[in-house]
Amino acid sequence: MNEANPQARDIAEALKKYKALFNESDTGDVLARKTNYIAVANNYYDLVTDFYRFGWGESFHFAPRKRGETLKASLARCERGLSDVLALCPGMRAVDIGSGVGGPLCNIGTHSAATIVGVNNNAYQVEKTRILIAKSGLAGRCEVEKADFMNLPFAPSSFDAAYSMEATPHAPDTVAVYRQIFDVLKPGGCFAGYEWCLTPLFDARKPNHQRLKHGIEYGNGLPELATCPEVVDALIAAGFEVIDTHDAALESDPETPWYRPLQGRDFTLGSLPRTPFGRHLTNLAVRCMEAVGIAPQGTTETSHLLNVVADQLIAAGAAGIFTPLFFFHARRK
Repeated sequence: MNEANPQARDIAEALKKYKALFNESDTGDVLARKTNYIAVANNYYDLVTDFYRFGWGESFHFAPRKRGETLKASLARCERGLSDVLALCPGMRAVDIGSGVGGPLCNIGTHSAATIVGVNNNAYQVEKTRILIAKSGLAGRCEVEKADFMNLPFAPSSFDAAYSMEATPHAPDTVAVYRQIFDVLKPGGCFAGYEWCLTPLFDARKPNHQRLKHGIEYGNGLPELATCPEVVDALIAAGFEVIDTHDAALESDPETPWYRPLQGRDFTLGSLPRTPFGRHLTNLAVRCMEAVGIAPQGTTETSHLLNVVADQLIAAGAAGIFTPLFFFHARRK
């Protein structure tokens, strides 16, 4: 499962540094997380990338679900839908902000035949993306840059379109990251994607709501969750004309909410690692591997962290106070 992650040798140290920026007894040091956002995100993905690929595949995001649809099919449909919203086609050049290990990039690149340039600041994920691009036969048209999305290394007006699949919640300043994207778009170019947000049902006065909020931030390497109106305001402040926003999580069939894969209710052999039972087995396996020296120290604690946050995501989703699928579509004026 580890696949010789070069950062894994220091997984215990990465976990220590990561936890230092989160105080589980209260809200944690939000300012410190925003100041050290690169370290927060890099330490987090050094810890969890192999677990994500093992349980989720190559696309690290959620999707509106249809009844009877597999997770893999819903993720691919969501990615193709984003491509279609942006009207990507041959001859266009788009930037994938926070491209993960390349699943959406390769799916959108194949579906649209557009040129896609991914941006990711995690060296291990960049390596995996390049391998997937080559494996998908897209090496002549798609690529990934190791770069910070708060300081994009592209000339102004370099792209026809931009998208992000649940990546910009890692930004320390939403307006600033959107402004970076605005600047690299051509006039009239569009930006679309999905944000992790607190919904209007979130009540900051309720301790349980605050506990779930902080748990999601801690378990996912986020400086601080935004509300849906804050995302809209940030797009406008960055200079965008907002075309559409809505909570796409509400598009899911009531029997298949976005968090269903974490519940283990749509069981198949391939979904076993995502189920509570499968997560328990994985945790048990890595505990044994760590005990005999096969897995690095800290692997078990990382597995436990992901199990806990999965339960918090389910609880926050079921309560309706959180969505990972706040959709936005905006245009550079």
